[in-house]
This record gives sequence, C-alpha cells and structure tokens, in this order.
Amino acid sequence: MREPRLGDIIDDYCVKCKRIMNHAVVSLLNGEPAKVRCRTCHNDHDYRHEQPPPPKVDTRKQALFNEVLAKVAPGSAIGSVAPEPFLEDPLEEVFPGEEPAEEAMPEQAAPEEAAPEEAPPIPAVRQKAKPRMAKAAPKTKAKAAAKAKAKARK
Repeated sequence: MREPRLGDIIDDYCVKCKRIMNHAVVSLLNGEPAKVRCRTCHNDHDYRHEQPPPPKVDTRKQALFNEVLAKVAPGSAIGSVAPEPFLEDPLEEVFPGEEPAEEAMPEQAAPEEAAPEEAPPIPAVRQKAKPRMAKAAPKTKAKAAAKAKAKARK
C-alpha cells in the first residue's frame, strides 16, 4: 500500500459518531496520519488506527467491587458465567429417545379446568387540550398615557 497523503480517504474510528467511518487525512507525522476529519460529522481527532477507545470502566474498581461482593455473599459465583440451560434440549438428556408422557406436561391443561377470566375494562384515555396562546397583557393607564404623549409630540 502506498504512503498516505493529505486529503486521502481512510477508515478510522470516529469518537463522535462512535463508529468506524470514512475520514480525510488532515495532517501527517513521519509519513503516518496524525489527525483525521470525519467525513460524516466533520469532527477532527487524532488518528486511532481503527481502534475504539478503551471502555471507561476501570478494571481495578471492578475487581475491588467483585471482592466486596464476594465478602458480603460468600459462595455466590460472581463473574463466572454458567451455561444457559434453555439453549439445550433438557428432554434429550433426561429421556434419550423416549417421548415424554402427556400427563407430565403441566402447561397443557384441559380447557374445562381453566376458566376464562375477563380482562378488566380499559379506561378511556382523555386527550390533552391544545395549549392556548396567552393573550397580551392589558395596558396600564400609565403606559397608555406615555404612548399618547409620544404620539402628540410627533
């Protein structure tokens, strides 16, 4: 690849857009882009080599927080991720090759057992009235007299 020149279009992480966007090279330092301008939001920033900035969460603070939580609730698995059971088929593990019995399934209740419940009525929603424009304040006698004097002088 050739050496970048002023005005060349390169990809870089824009801190304002928070995405990798097209940037124009604004300044060079030792043959490398030093400053770039986003062609979407026109923000100038240092060339970041298409790398987003590190997250703002301080790892030391997070480690201390986890340590305090471990002291408060010993035996709890903080930070360890357990496999999610709903992603696997539990019937395959319990009954390999067998069909489950229908009476073992509680979610399929007979329609006679479940009485239909009526939903509570939904109250009517009142629409807000449009705000009216405020009327001009009534003129005081002093203001009206001052205006009349000014017109008489003309």
